[in-house]
Amino acid sequence: MSRLSNKIAIVTGAGSGFGAAIARAYIKENAKVILADVNLEAARGIAAELGDNASAVACDVTQFDQVQAMVRHCVERFGVPSIVVNNAGTTHRNQSMLEVDEETIDRVFAVNVKSIYHMTRAVVPLMREKKDGVIINVGSVGGIRPRPGLTWYNSSKGAVKVMTKSMAIELAPDGIRVNLISPVMAPTGLLKDFMGVADTAENRARFVSTIPLGRMCDPVDVANTATFLASEDARFLTGIEMPVDGGRSI
Repeated sequence: MSRLSNKIAIVTGAGSGFGAAIARAYIKENAKVILADVNLEAARGIAAELGDNASAVACDVTQFDQVQAMVRHCVERFGVPSIVVNNAGTTHRNQSMLEVDEETIDRVFAVNVKSIYHMTRAVVPLMREKKDGVIINVGSVGGIRPRPGLTWYNSSKGAVKVMTKSMAIELAPDGIRVNLISPVMAPTGLLKDFMGVADTAENRARFVSTIPLGRMCDPVDVANTATFLASEDARFLTGIEMPVDGGRSI
């Protein structure tokens, strides 16, 4: 039997990168998946590839009304979500902390942090009724072992780390598990901003040299971890932070 049979999942930022890989993995394990993304065309492309158990929805996760509407779509199309992956994220360019403007800071914290607040308000009441649910937040190795140049991004992911642990404690009596995945740099759409330099083989090699296992994170690595954490195999795990980083945070 597949690990996520009869499960209904919402994955944000599912139009590309980690989110698309997680959606693919969940469909493979027989879950029904809502692919939420601010880029509806991208989400539709992935959903079309995945078949009838996938449904794409346009959603700006910084807007509570859009998050609510997306959750309503999930309930109407498949049922109450049993798994939510808060994957949508953004960053500022790798640069001096003093060079990042206030508008960018606000956007980083709205997408990376406040979005989880919105999602929690929308889905936890539904999960509480069933006394069952899994929430997976996607953080960053930068929230464990921060380095210069991404100070405000790292801080947003540090907030997600504390939020995850606090949510886990508060929601445990309701049978809702909350865990965190913290990936290292991956070849996704944010790579150039994370590096702060041109995306060349030479510059990639410089960053890869800091990862003991000798490569960047592959989105499939995150998807495999998200599948495990959503499954019954992880039924006694809550409040944990799982680095998917090839040893970068050691």
